[in-house]
Amino acid sequence: MSNLQTYAAPMGRILIGMLFVMAGVMKISGYAGTQGYMEAMGVPGMLLPLVILLEVGGGMAVIVGYKTRIAAFLLAGFSLLAAILFHADFANQVQMTFFLKNVSIAGGFLILVAHGPGAYALDNRGK
Repeated sequence: MSNLQTYAAPMGRILIGMLFVMAGVMKISGYAGTQGYMEAMGVPGMLLPLVILLEVGGGMAVIVGYKTRIAAFLLAGFSLLAAILFHADFANQVQMTFFLKNVSIAGGFLILVAHGPGAYALDNRGK
C-alpha cells in the first residue's frame, strides 16, 4: 500500500464522517426546529432521535473505522432517503444541488462498503 493510500483512507473517513457528526449535533441544538421541519415534510418528528443516533453514531463509527461497512451502508441508505424526502424538488436549483450532494455522499459510502475502511481503522485490529 502506498503512502497516499495509507493516509487517504483515514482522511476520507474523517471528512465524510464529520459531515454526519456535525449534522447530528446541530439537530440536537436545534431539536424543535428540526422536528418541525421533518413534520412539515411529512416525516414523523418522533424519528428525530433515531436520525441523530444514526448521524452521530454512524459518523463516529466511520471516522474511527469501527463496523465501517455496516455504518457506511446505513448512512448511504439514509443519504438516499434524505435526498428523496427532502430535496427532490428538481425545479429548485438549490434543492437539486442538495439532492445530488446526498446521492454523491451515498456513492462515497458505497465505496467504503465495497473496499472497507483502509488503514488506521479499528476494524483492522488483530490483522
